[in-house]
Amino acid sequence: MKKTFLILSSLLLWTSLQAQDYIIPMRKIQTAVFALNSFYVDSVDNEKLINEAMKSIVKNLDPHSEYMSKEEVSEMNEPLQGGFDGIGISFNMMNDTLFIVEVITGGPSEKVGLLAGDRILSVDDEVIAGVKMSNKEVMKRLKGPKGTLVRIGVKRRGEPELLEFRIIRDKIPLYSLDAAFMADKKTGYIRLSRFSATTMKEFKEAFEELRQQGMEQLILDLQSNGGGYMNTAVELADEFLPKGRSVVYTEGLNSPRYQADASERGSFEKGNLIVLIDEFSASSSEIVAGAVQDWDRGLIIGRRSFGKGLVQRIFPLGDGTALKLTVSRYYTPSGRCIQKPYQEGVEAYGRDLIERYNRGEMSSADSIHFPDSLRYSTMIEKRTVYGGGGIMPDVFVPVDTSRYTDLHRELVNKGILNRFILTYVDENRRALLDKYGENSQEFIREFQFDDELLEGLFKLAIKENVKITDEHRQEDLSVLKLQCKAYMARDLWKSADYYKVMAPLNESLQEALRILGDKKLKARYGLL
Repeated sequence: MKKTFLILSSLLLWTSLQAQDYIIPMRKIQTAVFALNSFYVDSVDNEKLINEAMKSIVKNLDPHSEYMSKEEVSEMNEPLQGGFDGIGISFNMMNDTLFIVEVITGGPSEKVGLLAGDRILSVDDEVIAGVKMSNKEVMKRLKGPKGTLVRIGVKRRGEPELLEFRIIRDKIPLYSLDAAFMADKKTGYIRLSRFSATTMKEFKEAFEELRQQGMEQLILDLQSNGGGYMNTAVELADEFLPKGRSVVYTEGLNSPRYQADASERGSFEKGNLIVLIDEFSASSSEIVAGAVQDWDRGLIIGRRSFGKGLVQRIFPLGDGTALKLTVSRYYTPSGRCIQKPYQEGVEAYGRDLIERYNRGEMSSADSIHFPDSLRYSTMIEKRTVYGGGGIMPDVFVPVDTSRYTDLHRELVNKGILNRFILTYVDENRRALLDKYGENSQEFIREFQFDDELLEGLFKLAIKENVKITDEHRQEDLSVLKLQCKAYMARDLWKSADYYKVMAPLNESLQEALRILGDKKLKARYGLL
């Protein structure tokens, strides 16, 4: 009893001493707010004052801790929870008019008969066309609680009158799987854009479908995947690793070590596996790539990943706002810390990718140097890997900037290429679908974006003050034509078809296919 009393007394004393570290500063803040409200010369907006104070508190902690407004909390949760309440369309703003690009299958818009190519001119009797309304403002009017009614006015090609649709909003899925298809007779390709609540369901369905098509080896594309839920990353890695093998562990000053292990038999524990990453692959993407690399389970191809290995926890503040606070760090199974350094401040951290480019890191692996103190070994083959921020691939693929001409960049950046394709598809949708059918495969195989179409694109560009010279016409424009074809496939069928068309320009994917198709290269990299 006496021993228990001493332990409790010591704990209470420690807690009270710890409390002094923040109680006294809190009193300072309370006194300052009281003084401002009681004696300041003008009235004070307390909510704004506290919001600014909260931002300042976390600003210099690390690059990923932040104070979040109600709107920011909502925007953060939507893509990770896998859906939102709305009408179920993908759209583009063209000439200040909302142009429907895709109607989501099974969504409320499809049920009432909205079609790709329709233009929404009004929402609940409010005109939204021709008034320079931003995407955010348009989405605010179309989104709303599940079960609520929204009335929209639609202009449809070939219909003289404005059509009115009454749509009951519903839960709209946000998919994390961009594309899944057979890259060759034996190789499946799956591209994930994020790690959300629905990712594993999407992955398993796509994986099984590819397996039924004859898939024996898999390319998992995590390029530009900025992460998401850690548990989803662990579940995905679990598909590739035997039961009991560690996937990742986290640890922080006030957070004890937590280790996540593969828990059950995965769907692809054997067979050639390649994971594609680049400088925009972060967080959960790096957990998966790190686990695959550390256990010598597959080959990592691409460029060094972003290096986001700080774990955040959300602390709700009772009024819809929240504090997103870094509580620990991610470590790969071999003990590598994923997080890149951030001691030089948030601005320097934000410039890191530009600095990598300037140092030549995006074009040559020889430009990347790691000190011996960051050397680690993989768990099975004892290959050398490095910590210190991000995952360094086993096979480096440089950025190929030569394929994209200055004209190509200008047409994309100014939205001219996208607007041209939207208009062309809108005017020729029926004829294209009659010719190529409901399946995109024949279009991808046979359609050529010819010189006549290219000239139409140039005419639009000239109208919008882009100078088109004879020199431009003599350039290799094959990449420009391919991207136009990809946009057409996306607008006629699904977003996944964009990636099918653009596959020849995905350098890391092509390198993966080259290795998988060469017995000597497969043997060199330990593939079957």
